[in-house]
Amino acid sequence: MQSAYYQNTGGMVAQFNRLDTISNNLANVNTNGYKKEDVVIGDFLRIYKEKRDELPLENHTKDAAKFYNRTVDRVPHVVESYRTEGLGAMKNTDNPLDFALGREDLYFAVQTPNGIRLTRDGSFTLRDDGTLVNKSGHPVLPANYFQNQQLISFQNDQHMSVDKDGVIYTRDVDDVTAENEQVGSLMVVSYETQKLLEREGNNLYKFDEDKMQLNQNSGAVMQGMIEKSNVNAVREMTGLIETSRLVSMYQKVMDTHMNEINKEAITKLATIKA
Repeated sequence: MQSAYYQNTGGMVAQFNRLDTISNNLANVNTNGYKKEDVVIGDFLRIYKEKRDELPLENHTKDAAKFYNRTVDRVPHVVESYRTEGLGAMKNTDNPLDFALGREDLYFAVQTPNGIRLTRDGSFTLRDDGTLVNKSGHPVLPANYFQNQQLISFQNDQHMSVDKDGVIYTRDVDDVTAENEQVGSLMVVSYETQKLLEREGNNLYKFDEDKMQLNQNSGAVMQGMIEKSNVNAVREMTGLIETSRLVSMYQKVMDTHMNEINKEAITKLATIKA
């Protein structure tokens, strides 16, 4: 009889995990470059059918079934989590230090105390010494950083512009006739297997340097633009309501099982005459 209670408990825990994911998405609906996360809820029977051929048994039918608990075959739980890597809406800011990437597989690189990290958030600013940094104060890396370890910096009297490939040009603010001078490029990185990027917080991703590729001819850099979150607030709110209702349903079933069915069973057993 307790197997039904266990199944409902598993279902409630799975929905709690989904609630956490939806809540995190809603909390980052205005976070630049944030990518929506979601979970896949499955059951043990599905996993067993997918993995049973890998069991170290000659007979994968009757003998394998001995190692499989039939009473928990339909307990729901989170079997996978993933990010939706689609582009968010592009917002025009007219700020020369704001940048967006028009391809979903591209990232900027920044130097943090924990090493180089990738980010889609191109809302940059200048430090007091003129170094280009992100909102957390981490230096934005140039394309040639691995060759000379130099950072991107500007003088107060310089006008800065960046083309679609991330090439940086400067000229004297007071001299409108001066030609733009190329001074470097933003490091634009492509990463094919995006699901392997590990979200670290502060809109940063930890990555395997061996799998990243410099992409200096992307044609996707947009100055004066910011990519917003790709979270659809209406859909997330709908999912939040749906998940909350499922949790309430599981709660009622568990309460019925413990307070009514078990109580009735105990009462009837107690009245049975020897």
